[in-house]
Parts: sequence; C-alpha cells; structure tokens
Amino acid sequence: MRKHLWPWLILGLLALACNTFAPPAIPPVQGTAQPVATTPPAQATVSAMPVTVAAPPPVEGLDTEEALFVSIYERVSPAVVYIQTDLGSGSGFVIDKEGHIVTNYHVISGANRIEIVFTNKTRVEAREIGHDEDADIAVLKVDVPADQLTVVELGDSSTVKVGQRVIAIGNPFGLQSTMTAGIVSGLGRTLQSERTAPGLGTGRFSNPNVIQTDAAINPGNSGGPLLDSHGRVIGINSAIRSTTPGGNGQFVNTGIGFAVPINTVKRIIPALIKDGRYTYPWLGISATDQLDLETQRALGLPQSTGAYVTEVTPGGPADQAGIRAGTRDVGLGQLRAGGDLIVAIDGREVRDFSDLISYLVSDTEVGQTVTLTVLRDGRKMDIQVKLGARP
Repeated sequence: MRKHLWPWLILGLLALACNTFAPPAIPPVQGTAQPVATTPPAQATVSAMPVTVAAPPPVEGLDTEEALFVSIYERVSPAVVYIQTDLGSGSGFVIDKEGHIVTNYHVISGANRIEIVFTNKTRVEAREIGHDEDADIAVLKVDVPADQLTVVELGDSSTVKVGQRVIAIGNPFGLQSTMTAGIVSGLGRTLQSERTAPGLGTGRFSNPNVIQTDAAINPGNSGGPLLDSHGRVIGINSAIRSTTPGGNGQFVNTGIGFAVPINTVKRIIPALIKDGRYTYPWLGISATDQLDLETQRALGLPQSTGAYVTEVTPGGPADQAGIRAGTRDVGLGQLRAGGDLIVAIDGREVRDFSDLISYLVSDTEVGQTVTLTVLRDGRKMDIQVKLGARP
C-alpha cells in the first residue's frame, strides 16, 4: 500500500499573545482502513436569516468582481466571530438570532473558558451546548440581543462544482476578519476523525464529501465559513495539507485546504442544539480503496474499483450480516486476502470508499436495511445489512 508523504493537519488554534499550537495530525485517508461512521438525513433544518443576494452597487474605482467581494465581506463578516479560549483561538459564525454559533470542535475542545469577539469588538462569554467529534463540529451559545446579531445564509453543498469561486473569512494567526479567495479544487474528499472506532484496531471514523479549496486557509481559520460567490456558507474550514512549517512549529497554507460540507453541518446541528450529541448509523467495517494492479492481483480480485473490506467489528451490523474481511497473508502486511469487495449499495455503484460512505450519509438512517453488492471468491452476491447506532 502506498504511503503518503504529506501529513493531514487540523487547522491549528492560535494561542493568546499570538503563540500558535502545533495542530494535531490527521492520519492519511487514502490507502488506509477507514471505518464507516455516517450521518443520516435530518428531519429538521437549521433556520437562518437569509442574506440578501443582490448585485453590489457600483463603487467608484472598483470593477465588478472587486465590488462583489467588497459586498460579500461587508454583509457576511459581521456574522463571523473570533473565538478565544484558555487554550487558543479560532473562528466561528452565527447561524440564528437565538445566538447559536457554529465552529470546529477542535477549536474549543478541552477549553474551560470561551469568549466570542464580534467585529465591533464586543466581547461575550459563550458556552458549548453540543459537539460531534467525528465531523469536527461544535455549537456554542451566546446571550446577545437578536437585533445585535448578524446571521449567515446557509447554502447547499450538493450543488458545489469544481472550479467555482469561493471565499473564506476568519481569523488566521489572530488577524481578525481576514478574507481570502480561491476556487473549489476538488470534491468528495474524506477526512478522518481523531476518534478510534471500537473493535477496529486503529481504524477511525470518516467524514465524507469534504470540499477541497485553494483559498488561503491557515491556523486560526478553523471553524470559519467557506462561502460561494453569493455569500452563502457552503462549508466550515477545518484542515490543511502541508509540509511547509511556519512559526512555533505550525504548518501553513500551501494551497490545499479542506472544508466540512454545509449539508453535513445542517443535518447535525439540530441534534446538537436539542440533545447535545448526534447519533450516527453504523455499518461496522474498515475498508480501503487504494488497490493498484499489483495489489489487486495479490488479493485475487477481479477489479481494482470498489471498497475492499479489511476489518469487520465483531458483533456489529456487517458481522451479523455475514460481511467478510480478509484473513489470508499474501505478503501485503496488514492487508490480507479473502475479504469482500463492495461494488454497490442499494443498486448504486461503489467505485471507491467515498461512494459508500457518501451514500450512507445522504440516504440512510439508524435501523434502515441496506443491500451491499459484493464480489467474493469470484462471485457477485447481495447481502442485506441492518444499520445499527454508532457505539
């Protein structure tokens, strides 16, 4: 299996007095076993006061594109906040008039004190009301009069296209209300949680459908919004991939940043506000999709596309349904032959692991039965699996 040379990095928190923490590393995603932790469709949606999307008025000395950027910044930046804790700092944004603020969980994880700084320099205390570690999302609450809050408009990340223009607003290195711009560089990326999946060795839960962008994202941008050209939030800036060290051992932007898609956020937030936590449906496998031709032949597989099952959680949904992991040593280290190759779910083709978890995220819920089409010992077979609740 290929080893990746570039580390995944959660965007670092900015410490007080501009001292940055080194961000924790996220293990490489491609070519590693990844357990399925998925997000079902939510029955509730997050209400948000719409931001008027109107053509920006002519501004002397500015061309149309410049006027657009100026308009977006002036409308949206008051909704983007600077988050300071006793451990560091990051970004967030206001999603409703009740004072709920969304950010990354790693921005406030372990903090005993959370302060919110608005663009008008008003400071208020905030409290965490819920978080989801696997999606790296947290919801905070501040007690501020509704008429003093500016609210973002939440977009639809399912309509995002590679090549479209995007904008990031946040607080990189403590530089408050900083705006950067770029394009969507890729879609369907997968980030791993810091949390190890029970019963699967070192395997971790995965967050699919992540947006890749070349908009400049640096430590302190964590939790801030990624916007489309109408000023609508399409993602939460969460991670970078970099080998370029900055100050205090921190890694800095090299043009590869990642944002949690807003559709995932919109499904999770209502449960966090209501219950403080989110319950995922659970398949209970680890799988890899990085099968080059040599590996495919060594495993005895008829094709290289699909999600190859490397581990099955004992007693989990997949185990109860009879899904099989590899057990035969063929000289590939921990990757063993004899496992099922998942090629479809409910009739939808699975060409890689992201296809599998993306479907589970968008179209399934706890207790639902899905049909996995697998290739086993040269035969194609359908296996029904009743999804459980993530442990």
